[in-house]
Order: sequence, then C-alpha cells, then structure tokens
Amino acid sequence: MKQSILISAIALSCIFNLSAQSDKEMKTTDLPYYEIPDYPAEFTAETTAARMIDGLGFRYYWATEGLTEKDLEYRPSDMARSAGETIEHILGLTNMVVNATKKITNGGPKDKQELTFADKRKRTLENLKQASDILKSASSDGLEDYTIIFQKGESKSEMPFWNIINGPLSDALWHTGQLVSFRRASGNPYNSKASVFTGKVKE
Repeated sequence: MKQSILISAIALSCIFNLSAQSDKEMKTTDLPYYEIPDYPAEFTAETTAARMIDGLGFRYYWATEGLTEKDLEYRPSDMARSAGETIEHILGLTNMVVNATKKITNGGPKDKQELTFADKRKRTLENLKQASDILKSASSDGLEDYTIIFQKGESKSEMPFWNIINGPLSDALWHTGQLVSFRRASGNPYNSKASVFTGKVKE
C-alpha cells in the first residue's frame, strides 16, 4: 500500500514538473521577452541601444502579464489615463521606435482596426523585438542612419536617434512603470519572480 502511494506521488510530481516546464516553454516561445535574451558578445552603439530596448520589453511583458478587465479599466484619477489607455499609448511609442530602425516615416494613414488588449500587447512586444534584432544585426557604423521621421501633409521633419532614446523609448519605460503601479493599486501586483536586474524569472 505504502509503495503504491509512493509511486503515485512520484508520478504526480513528474506530471507537475512536465506541466510547469511546458508552461514555461509556451510562454518563452509564444511572445518575446518572457526573459531577456542573452546579451551581445560586444559593446557597440547598436547593441547598447538594443539592450535598452530588451530591458523595456522584459518590463513590459511582466507589467502586462495576466491583466484583467478590472486592471485595464483602473485609473488613479479622473484626469489620468486608464491602464488600458496607457497600453494604447505605449504601443504608439514602440511604433515610433521600430519605425526608426526600419527607416519608416511616422504620420502615415492610421490603422483604424480595433485591437484587443492581447493584440496590442503582442504588437508592442513584437515591435520591440524587431527593433532590437535590427540593431543587433546592423554593422557597427553608429546610429546616425536611424532617425525618427515625421510627415504631416507636405511638412516633413527628421530628428536623430538621440531623440528616440530620450523620447519614445524613455517615455515607454516611464509608462510601463505606471502600469506596474496601477495593477498593484487594482489588486493584481506584478510577478515578483521576474527580476529586472537579471532579466530572468526566478524558479
């Protein structure tokens, strides 16, 4: 009898371990930034900028993981954006980041498609991963070619990559921190096992 119970316990333990491993594999492959990818072999302007983007991606992944409708509707005051509106804003900021790396003009026709929270989250993470990958694969000629370009009618303006760093990239980090604060206030705190220092998830 005892032997039967022991065998059952071992079998259940194996099943749970496999399930946890499968869950982690699903999370790591379904969307980018469950964990931060390995750092580049060398320091260049491009790899450094890419690592900043990876840091944002990891923070955003966990700031938005498991948000409920209640969390998305939360706003700290009537004058503030809700968490859902903040997510919309972050998506727009990451569009500008990836457009700079792809050398695409901002200000073209707006996408009128209504996106779900899951769609916005996926696009945001994919924007960041794509921007990071482009920079990591670039030759080490500097960031001068990755400008942010705005077009409104016949008017066109162009700003250097410096403005990506202190503009949309830093702004997206700022707002991602707000999401962490918002979800804590709405009763659904950030997963403390996600370490922003290591970029890994503690077991």
